[in-house]
Amino acid sequence: MKKIGYLGLGIMGYGMTSNLIDKSGTTVYGYDPVPALRERFAARGGKALESGKELYETCDIIFMCLPTNAIVKQTITEIMEIAKPGTTIVDMGSTSPYVIQELHATAVEKGFNLLDSPVSGGEIGANGGTLVIMCGGEKEVFDEVKPYLEMMGKTVTYMGKSGCGSTAKVANNMMVGIHLIAMGEAFAFATKAGLDPETLFNAIKDGFAQSTVMDVKVPKLLSRDFTASARIAVHLKDINNAMDVAEHLGIEIPATKVVKDQMDWMYDHGMIDEDQCALAKYYENSMGVEIK
Repeated sequence: MKKIGYLGLGIMGYGMTSNLIDKSGTTVYGYDPVPALRERFAARGGKALESGKELYETCDIIFMCLPTNAIVKQTITEIMEIAKPGTTIVDMGSTSPYVIQELHATAVEKGFNLLDSPVSGGEIGANGGTLVIMCGGEKEVFDEVKPYLEMMGKTVTYMGKSGCGSTAKVANNMMVGIHLIAMGEAFAFATKAGLDPETLFNAIKDGFAQSTVMDVKVPKLLSRDFTASARIAVHLKDINNAMDVAEHLGIEIPATKVVKDQMDWMYDHGMIDEDQCALAKYYENSMGVEIK
């Protein structure tokens, strides 16, 4: 049986590894540089290792969910220096398609397998095993890893060659970003116009404007709960990836540019690590209202 490991045991990694622990029937190895996260993973039933190097040397399939393109590139490069050839690396974070394609070419040259398998669904999806997972890379590698991915996701889709999973994730998060700022603008507008925002939510949540974004984020907004189940900072990485892809393609993505501008505003005002629902503060500030 393959030995499986997971790098990154934070909000998303903890939920995904919990499902692997419960469903895989095998030991799940894990590493995170934060000791408290390793301890939580071990208490959940995983086998926490004391270094990334130990995990690279131990595991045949290494899943990872890490926060930035730079960290992903550094980590995958280290894996290919330490792990045995034939090891499969599955990047489940939101990495630039161009970074993934560059790393994939190196992996092929060195005898490693690399899949880009980003996810959508946030903390709720990670905990519930209901993530949407989009994959790029060799089909035969995808087929080998798919049973594990199905333990973490409700849908697992092969998108095509290397980078296609990451591109699908970029498109997904372009739409999520647009939904988020549309929600913030509409609820700030309605509040300014004298409507009770909770009554508005209950009135429209089953209509044509319904979305998972609204279902999940409006209740957090109304309760003024900005603790992050999905940080704006991570989403901004996806939006910057979208801007990069658009530049390479020679196209304009104006709605996504608005999302970037508002996320940059959150960064400038020290709120970039708050939950995505906090994007509504941009409109609260400009309209002089508070949605609650």
